[in-house]
Amino acid sequence: MPFSFPRRRAGLAAACAAAALALYGCGADPAPKAATVPQVATLTVERSSVPLALELPGRTAPFLLAEVRARVDGIVQDRRFTEGADVRKGDPLYLIDPAPYRAALSSAQATLQRARANLVSSTSQLERYKVLVGGNAVSKQAFDNAEAAQLQAAADVAAAEAAVTTARINLGYTSVTAPIAGRSSVSQVTQGAYVQAGSATLLTTIQQLDPMYVDLQQSSAEGLALRRDIASGSLKLEGAGKAQVRLKLEDGSTYAHPGILEFSGVTVDRDTGSVTLRARFPNPDKLLLPGMFVRASVEQGVRQGVVRVPATAVTRNPQGEATVMLVGGGNKTEVRTVQASALVDGHWLVEHGLKDGERLIVSGVQKLRPGIVVTPRAAAPRRLATAPAAAAPPTAPAAR
Repeated sequence: MPFSFPRRRAGLAAACAAAALALYGCGADPAPKAATVPQVATLTVERSSVPLALELPGRTAPFLLAEVRARVDGIVQDRRFTEGADVRKGDPLYLIDPAPYRAALSSAQATLQRARANLVSSTSQLERYKVLVGGNAVSKQAFDNAEAAQLQAAADVAAAEAAVTTARINLGYTSVTAPIAGRSSVSQVTQGAYVQAGSATLLTTIQQLDPMYVDLQQSSAEGLALRRDIASGSLKLEGAGKAQVRLKLEDGSTYAHPGILEFSGVTVDRDTGSVTLRARFPNPDKLLLPGMFVRASVEQGVRQGVVRVPATAVTRNPQGEATVMLVGGGNKTEVRTVQASALVDGHWLVEHGLKDGERLIVSGVQKLRPGIVVTPRAAAPRRLATAPAAAAPPTAPAAR
């Protein structure tokens, strides 16, 4: 009896071990996982012509800008316009005290009358001396003196006439008018202020807002590349007219009216290394105001014979070169180095490295390796590539 319990325990352990071996032998081994072939979205390589546009920063500037300044000295008696209102060319803006200039005009006119009277007397005396000198009634010297006096009187008349004209001009300057049509700004002087012609006192500013200029800054390197592309024929200019320009405003909205490129500067700024471009835009609603920051899209032409490759399909190798992945023979992947020149609307423009008809992988490129077999499927046109669907998990073995 003392040894019965250990024997029973050892027998139970042996029975359990046998049962476990039996169960293990009866159970089927799980099936090995089948190797899944990844699916990839592909696009067929096809060359086309793509219009190019360059986005540049810029600021708006008025079409015409006139600083209205005093041209005579005096006291401002009246301001005849509303600040910030539109004015027409010739509209009165200010009145400077005209009394001193009226008096100066009257004095000049009196001097002119006196000079004309003196001219009449000198001319009559000269005519008499012409008759008398022929009969030796007067000396030749007296005749010469009379002729000189007549010429001097004529010169005095001319000087007096010029003085009258000057006085009349100065009197006209007392009524300050708008030199251009446009929108007035804040008045820099008030009634009772003393203005001077010598210091050209600023009275106000007028800006013409329709049309409106936009001054853009383009790097000299971009301009050089553009000229090279045009010379080589890879970039073709559209038509013979001026390039169209479109604007994006400060709030991100697109300006409704397209503009045209007026000119391109010929001097590179030494500090910024950029060239100024100027575009002209209609501004009928006065939405554009001087000094606004904008971004302009300038048409450059049409890039010939390029392949539009989605940005997600282009990667960079350690050397910094652009690479893409293709589906080659036997549906095996291969890596190709390409020349990507510009990024337009989320697509790289590839000039060299691809051939028409090749299948370009546009999804899951980062997860693929060269030389593996894939299942290609056509990608949806004009859409960004998406990652391939995950493979379904293997079915679990049925429990016995």
